[in-house]
Amino acid sequence: MPGANLLSMPFDDLLAANRRFADSFALTGFDGIAQAGVALVTCMDSRIDPLGMIGLKAGDAKMLRNPGGRVDDLTLDALVISVHMLNVNRILVIPHTRCAVASNSEETLRTKLDESTGQDTSWLTLPVTDGQAAALAGDVQRVKAHPLIPDTVEVGGFLYDVDTGLLSQEV
Repeated sequence: MPGANLLSMPFDDLLAANRRFADSFALTGFDGIAQAGVALVTCMDSRIDPLGMIGLKAGDAKMLRNPGGRVDDLTLDALVISVHMLNVNRILVIPHTRCAVASNSEETLRTKLDESTGQDTSWLTLPVTDGQAAALAGDVQRVKAHPLIPDTVEVGGFLYDVDTGLLSQEV
């Protein structure tokens, strides 16, 4: 089909890389549980290698990524599923240094989005904080307080330094 080829052109490099990846694919038949019992909540920032930064590999952990690495309602739902159905018994909430969401005010982010989109983005939910440390403490407490996440699940709050690769436990 001629049109199908045109549609894939912007993705050809990625599809070629996928074919190379599939040549040595080793996760066939994997059941999808978190082999190391870990769930990570972190930012969508491309400087973060969630598995690599804590010495894990594919299949070891459930990873939930969003702007700022925040614990919102959907993240909580995913954590409940992870704990009760996917072998998770440790949850790490990991925002990072030099985060655009944490280092800009809502007004600044909205102005940038409005300019970029040419539209009013006041209806868009932005996960901005009044302080990254307070937001992290609140997010960890939100996970711990959830009625469907048992006290036997360990929950910690960490900060990832994008310039050194180091994690520090904050909560």
